[in-house]
Amino acid sequence: MFSLLYNNQKCMHSADIDVVFSSQDIVILNKPSGLLMHATQRQEKDTVADWVAKHYPECVRIGDAGRGGIVHRLDRETSGLVVIARTQEAYNVLKELFATRTIQKGYYALVWGIPQGDKGVIEKSITAHQGKRRTVEPWSQKEPNTVRDAKTEWRRIMSLGTHYTLLDVAPKTGRMHQIRVHLASIGHPVVCDALYAKKKVCPKELGRLFLHAYRLCIPYRKNTIDIAIPLADDLHRFVESFSP
Repeated sequence: MFSLLYNNQKCMHSADIDVVFSSQDIVILNKPSGLLMHATQRQEKDTVADWVAKHYPECVRIGDAGRGGIVHRLDRETSGLVVIARTQEAYNVLKELFATRTIQKGYYALVWGIPQGDKGVIEKSITAHQGKRRTVEPWSQKEPNTVRDAKTEWRRIMSLGTHYTLLDVAPKTGRMHQIRVHLASIGHPVVCDALYAKKKVCPKELGRLFLHAYRLCIPYRKNTIDIAIPLADDLHRFVESFSP
């Protein structure tokens, strides 16, 4: 069942980061779940930024302060593809490509319930509040700078029993928690989402957010870098547990 999703990657530590593409300008990594992109105020030492600084020291001074060449982010529990710039010129180009929504991104998400139809588009502005949580509340005159337009497309891959549906999700904008907020807003939050599916019990066989960034398509200079990776091993095992 869905055998193309298999790989042998272990998760949780920066030592488990895989390099899936490398050139003089760009590196694309497969980030394991449980790993922060950057250290927080707690000053964690095991982050993607630390790993990049160790293996690609030329990246340390690239980009905005403290970025270390990292152009975009994944949530701590989300696994999958992250692009790193190895030169300042590459950083500027990639940043512009993300800003103009030129880079295509694909995610696997397991959601609660069975969405209506085989595909859909969610276009709802996302509102930031104090803390991590985002909502799709209406625009506020008092806080106009906290509201951003957002668009997410989704396609059904398969239903797993009567409780779950595996989706192929393509965010067309890059808002914080966008996929999680949008899917929760239509009544189908991502499985094991501690922020947006609090009333749902996370299956003990899974134990982490089922969200995996499996594809990046980057039209870089005269070439197109189109990378796709399998589903992480822990997520694959959960999917396979529903095989007849």
